[in-house]
Amino acid sequence: MGCMMDLVKTVADYAGAREDKFFKATLFRGTALLLGMNCLEPGQVQPPHDHVDQDKFYYVVAGNGRFWLGDEQVQAAAGDVVWAPAGLAHGVRNDGHERLTLLVGIAPAP
Repeated sequence: MGCMMDLVKTVADYAGAREDKFFKATLFRGTALLLGMNCLEPGQVQPPHDHVDQDKFYYVVAGNGRFWLGDEQVQAAAGDVVWAPAGLAHGVRNDGHERLTLLVGIAPAP
């Protein structure tokens, strides 16, 4: 096993931005779970999509956004957790005026 510091990461160190689409970074990846960061600048979208055999969650670290969950849309802000069980179409749009920073988990890992 590597250094213990490989098992502890600071979320803010993995936040970033892209002009052409939302930013993604992987924090940890195992056989059972992928844990990453998604950052959406104002107006950016992760289009609705689904994972047939994977559950997913978004933990809103900062900002707020509109999440698609199947045919529904919900608003979520810092401190909220959004759950997308396997097979449910999901996506997110940053409707706010600041970066939307999300901790994202997918299990099993893709």
